[in-house]
Amino acid sequence: MVTLKSVAAEAGVSLATASRAFKDSNLLSADTQRKVVSAALKLGYDIPVQRKAQHTFAVVVPDSSNAVYATMMKSIQERAWSGRHLIYSADTGEDPLREIEILSTMGRAVDGIVLCSPRAGSSAIKGAVGATPTVVINGEVDPLPQILMETENGLHQAVEHLHSLGHRHIAYVAGPKMSWANTQRHRQIAAISESYSMQLTVMRNQAASTHGGLAAAASVAACGATAVIAYNDLVALGLEAGLRTLGMHCPEDISIVGIDDLDVAAIADPGMTTVRLGINDCGTASVDQLIKLVEQHEVTQQTTKLESQLIVRGSTARKIHQ
Repeated sequence: MVTLKSVAAEAGVSLATASRAFKDSNLLSADTQRKVVSAALKLGYDIPVQRKAQHTFAVVVPDSSNAVYATMMKSIQERAWSGRHLIYSADTGEDPLREIEILSTMGRAVDGIVLCSPRAGSSAIKGAVGATPTVVINGEVDPLPQILMETENGLHQAVEHLHSLGHRHIAYVAGPKMSWANTQRHRQIAAISESYSMQLTVMRNQAASTHGGLAAAASVAACGATAVIAYNDLVALGLEAGLRTLGMHCPEDISIVGIDDLDVAAIADPGMTTVRLGINDCGTASVDQLIKLVEQHEVTQQTTKLESQLIVRGSTARKIHQ
């Protein structure tokens, strides 16, 4: 018969740690939890089943079809499962009124909420969640704790990169008008491009999708910019496709930079130069923060910022046309 002691030895952890993996997994890191469970499965250990979830959490996103939120949801589910917490998800469809209604309804049925990229105003959100412990991802809703995927460092690297390639006129394809991330990215790009004495043309707000990029292509082609930074990778990929239909090729005629570093950015042709964000870390951090709120009524850090980094691929090149 396989014992817990055997599992601990296989996983290379103490007996106490192995025990916590099946009883108090919130006290362990996700990697340690995974290591113990993998050892148990390998040895055929009879894993004790928890019949009831410890907590139920709601995760509210503006668009579940967006790969960013799908990736984030996976990391949230992974971290929550290690503590045997149950996750419910809801899609607001980018509608602030629906967002408030969902928050009001789900807030009464769950122990805590992770609100991703809110579209409604702060006062409305605070009124909707009431006393329900809530963590906000990529949004500023004081005094709720926030996990922010900061883009300033990566965008500074992106503008510097384009400047070094000879580009002096860049465009920014804006994302959803009510997006906190869009507001931050617009402000940061404007300030950084000014510091490099580069001309910036800001395109109108678009959906955070390939369709948004396709819709912006004609305006980008007409504005005269030799490089463009898109709200996210999906917009960047849609933009690249739209420009191709107009006879402009990336990077020969125009350089394109995305934001997020989704898997699809790496396998695009050409590979998409992009600003990598801590999407997985963001999901994990939000669950850890929410658990502390629910169980300890403790906010260890009001705002957690995750840094960004430029990843250079084939979609940016030296400016060769006047």
